[in-house]
Amino acid sequence: MSGYGSSPATSTASRTNGLAIAGLVCGIIGVFFLNVALGPLAIIFGAVALRQTADGGGGRGMAKAGVVLGIIDLVIFFVLLAVAASNGGFTWYVGS
Repeated sequence: MSGYGSSPATSTASRTNGLAIAGLVCGIIGVFFLNVALGPLAIIFGAVALRQTADGGGGRGMAKAGVVLGIIDLVIFFVLLAVAASNGGFTWYVGS
C-alpha cells in the first residue's frame, strides 16, 4: 500500500529528459523553418541531454536524433547558401 499522495507508477517510471525533447523539436522544425537558428540549438540541447542521460536516463534516442537533425539543418542551410551564391547571390532587381 502506498503512502498518502504518492503513486507507485510515478515513483518507478523513468522520465524523458526535457532537453532531449527540446533538441528533437528544434531539429524537426529547423528542417523547414529557421534552420540557421534552430540547427545549433538542436545540437546544443541534444548534446547536453546526451550528457545528462549517460547513466541510462530516458530520452537518449531523442537526444541523438536532435543532434543529427541539427547537423542536417546546418547542412541544408549551407547548401541553400551555396546555391543562392552560384545563382547571382541575393540581389533583388527592382524596377528599371
